Amino acid sequence: MSVIVNDTGFSIDDWTGSFISHADAAANDCDYAIDLPSDTVPDTLTGLTNAPMIRVDFPSSADGRGFTLAALLRRAGYKGRLRARGHVLADQYAMARRSGFDEVEIDDALAARQPEDQWLARADWQNHNYQARLRG
Repeated sequence: MSVIVNDTGFSIDDWTGSFISHADAAANDCDYAIDLPSDTVPDTLTGLTNAPMIRVDFPSSADGRGFTLAALLRRAGYKGRLRARGHVLADQYAMARRSGFDEVEIDDALAARQPEDQWLARADWQNHNYQARLRG
């Protein structure tokens, strides 16, 4: 099972469509979600602006390439749902949101080790970052 984390806390996954790997995606206008591995070459992201959801894999909490992919997708004009999946820690939630992710998908074991209150403590991601304090 998976737990979806967003700014309001834990929720169940409401995505009812299918997921397909980026390598198997046939077209930009599609009704399925696209899975991106963390080692996706950024130059291959150009045709993904119309997919309804893109899910970026985080194989390790030390692998920050997914944050870069999210930022690049948003800068390219992607307006759909952007989800981080895998080993994202509660401490990384604010960074995930600032990078462009809408939500994080974690497994039940991680949700048990890092309960909802730890994620909610970082849900005010727009106001609590050093860049906002420096601009302030």
